[in-house]
Amino acid sequence: MIGGALIREARRRAGLTQAELARRVGTTQSAIARIERGRTEPSLARARELVRACGFELGSTIVPLDDSDWVAARANLRLSVDERVRQHQAALRFARAGRAAMEVRSRRAAMEHRRGRS
Repeated sequence: MIGGALIREARRRAGLTQAELARRVGTTQSAIARIERGRTEPSLARARELVRACGFELGSTIVPLDDSDWVAARANLRLSVDERVRQHQAALRFARAGRAAMEVRSRRAAMEHRRGRS
């Protein structure tokens, strides 16, 4: 599915439809749709070709494995449903407080900006 997600992201960034991308690489819209949905996994060479047809380069690097998502998922599975709900609610409160603080900051900056103009 990674290849399909990359192709879809490149196509969307380029502002292309599946049909337009298909024409550029000499295939069908349905073939592009199958790749993007993960029904067909393109080879690395094919993924590079499709991304290049969108006007981008697909680079490759080898980086250390980051399995932190799986570690967090395993830790969450050890919690009861009630504990997970409480943890989620605490995270929501934290995010809302952060958003409110940013809105206050933005309003203050706008007021200062207006004062500087007059």
